[in-house]
Amino acid sequence: MTGFAWVLAPRRLVVLLAGVLMLAIGTGRASAQDHRQNAPGEFDFYVLSLSWSPSFCAAASERGNTGRGVRTQCGGRPYSFVVHGLWPQYERGFPNYCQRPAPRLDRNVMTSMLDLMPAPGLIYNEWDKHGTCSGLGGRGYFQTIRKARAAVKIPAEYLDLATARTVTPGAVEEAFIKANPGLSASAIAVTCDSRRLGEVRICMSKDLQFRACEEIDRRACRRKDVVMPPVRGG
Repeated sequence: MTGFAWVLAPRRLVVLLAGVLMLAIGTGRASAQDHRQNAPGEFDFYVLSLSWSPSFCAAASERGNTGRGVRTQCGGRPYSFVVHGLWPQYERGFPNYCQRPAPRLDRNVMTSMLDLMPAPGLIYNEWDKHGTCSGLGGRGYFQTIRKARAAVKIPAEYLDLATARTVTPGAVEEAFIKANPGLSASAIAVTCDSRRLGEVRICMSKDLQFRACEEIDRRACRRKDVVMPPVRGG
């Protein structure tokens, strides 16, 4: 028994040392990524996320989601791409909820954004989760969202899509690149669920110029093709 114990001991030591090494590596990675974690205004770039509203509404209908925000966005108005948010990002990872509790967002600011972000709950949530990390006040943050959205031209073929269309994620990227001089494939990513196009995410510097973002691009949709449901009322 004693000899058997001595045989196992080195193995246990190896396992223990391996665990310590992995912990040290993990801690080092977290430190490299998070040394500014959740410090307002301390980030590298923005992601402007444009959601294909008909996909959101189709998914909500399948889940039986009839909440107020869904009713507001998915009623009779013909929304196509709407702003999901403008998200501060690190080169690796991202901050969120940088002030708890978040400063109260003025209701007038919220209502001023309903043309781009057609659900009050979405606007309040984006402020709490992402806007508080921008280093801007509520009015300044949503003014920045408006400027970012104005800097991106939606391809004409997606403005009034009357019937469902099957597309490749690459074709959607190419359409946006063609419509927006200076936008490159390294600065845009298309997301999807199991069937439908979800969002177009465009990376922008703090002064709202297009810029590359490898981590966002790695999270892009890998499906061969996806469906774009038609614009309601289109």
